[in-house]
Amino acid sequence: MVNGDEAAVVTTTAHEGMTVVRLRGDLDGESAPGLAQALVEAAARGTSRTIIDLSQAEFADSSVLHALFDARKAHMAAGVVLVLAGPLQETIRRLFEVTGSGPAFRMTDSLETAMTC
Repeated sequence: MVNGDEAAVVTTTAHEGMTVVRLRGDLDGESAPGLAQALVEAAARGTSRTIIDLSQAEFADSSVLHALFDARKAHMAAGVVLVLAGPLQETIRRLFEVTGSGPAFRMTDSLETAMTC
């Protein structure tokens, strides 16, 4: 936990034949391995789509971004669509803006939109 606000929580659920990975709290180097494992399992699950719900993520650092890029690669190899869903908190939005990594991902403003885009 970086700024002490909220411990990171990563949960995975199935929803209408899709995998939804929800991130909550402050995500950093301590939580990145758990996130990476959840995303590897999501790619291998055999569903057509994985949605990463970032709407409750308060903070993420470069280790989380690295896990997202690894997930993108694994999902592409498995033929599974990977979508990042918001709305994004300011700190998360800035991570994608400052690194210029936003265009590498399919991103939506809501979980509902992510299910159909």
